[in-house]
Amino acid sequence: MPDARIRILPALTEIKPTDWDACAAGGAARPEPFVSHAFLSALESSGCAAARTGWLPQHLVVDGPDGTPSAVMPAYLKSHSRGEYVFDQGWADAYNRVGGDYYPKVQVAVPFTPVTGRRLLLKDPQDPVGQPALAAGLKQLVRLRGASSAHITFATQVEWEGLSQLDFLPRTDRQFHWTNAGYATYDDFLAELASRKRKALKKERREALADGITIEWQTGTDLTDEALDAFFMFYLDTGGRKWGTPYLNRELFSLLAERMPQDILLVMARREGRYIAGALNFIGAETLYGRYWGALEQHPFLHFEVCYHQAIDFAIARGLKVVEAGAQGEHKLARGYLPVTTYSAHYIVNPGLKAAVAQYLERERAYVEEDAAVLTELGPFRRCREEEHD
Repeated sequence: MPDARIRILPALTEIKPTDWDACAAGGAARPEPFVSHAFLSALESSGCAAARTGWLPQHLVVDGPDGTPSAVMPAYLKSHSRGEYVFDQGWADAYNRVGGDYYPKVQVAVPFTPVTGRRLLLKDPQDPVGQPALAAGLKQLVRLRGASSAHITFATQVEWEGLSQLDFLPRTDRQFHWTNAGYATYDDFLAELASRKRKALKKERREALADGITIEWQTGTDLTDEALDAFFMFYLDTGGRKWGTPYLNRELFSLLAERMPQDILLVMARREGRYIAGALNFIGAETLYGRYWGALEQHPFLHFEVCYHQAIDFAIARGLKVVEAGAQGEHKLARGYLPVTTYSAHYIVNPGLKAAVAQYLERERAYVEEDAAVLTELGPFRRCREEEHD
């Protein structure tokens, strides 16, 4: 793109928050939480996304004719494939076996965050230059850093389709999301379910809180250090069991509560005067994003109550349209979360590896599509109201 000036930023501190957020918002009043300067810079300043953790910031900026950024992209030079949730370790192993070096690679993503959203952040979404300029800049970054590939993960479908025309290989996967069909109450949502499923969820919610457990919502100025301290202990317990070494540190949670408290929802469970479990969520313009969960006590169905049912309650109360409850988890299906396609795009330099991955992705996309159709049919919603008999 000869007419575009593209810069590489080694840190978010190298750009004004207002300039970054103007691109991240893309014409909206404010950006979604995870692509905001506040969130991404907190990951860097806390040391969670840094060279020592294998996430070296290499953000791209396209400057417009007036000298201010017209497009930006959160990018990182990676020395591993952890914390991404779009798995390519098999590609790395195959390439290494034939003598190639898969790492470093370039990752365009929100670190540690499997949440769909814009990755090519154009100040004007209709700008015809922004997307190809960022794609060209990304390919140049791959060459400059001697990387094997570039990976844009959890992109929007529109971005995915555009990148497929720019020499990026298209990949799909699925998550489970809950959709608000204009419900005024949780009971309105339950009324959409088959009778047996509805009764099961009512029983599940009663039993989750049967041992004297109460639930608190904390957001904005209601967030307390006591709750954040307790939640971080829950997070360490879960992260230690899942990954061995948790990705995030306590400083990050403090920075997020300081910089973007209105975007945070803590759902905390308390019993006998102390917090025993909790879930951290982020509040977008139309979506509630469930991120982390943990508990120090095990109670039947408490995980489902804190992570899924309470998220639905909050979304209904706030008029939010969607709840995204994180990666994987077919157990979400019975709680009204249906399969939704997620999208990623991959640029691979080596022709042989590219051809092999392209063949694999073609088969994988067909499987993802078929799997989603089957799972949707297994969902809890009534197929026909006339068949409902209470």
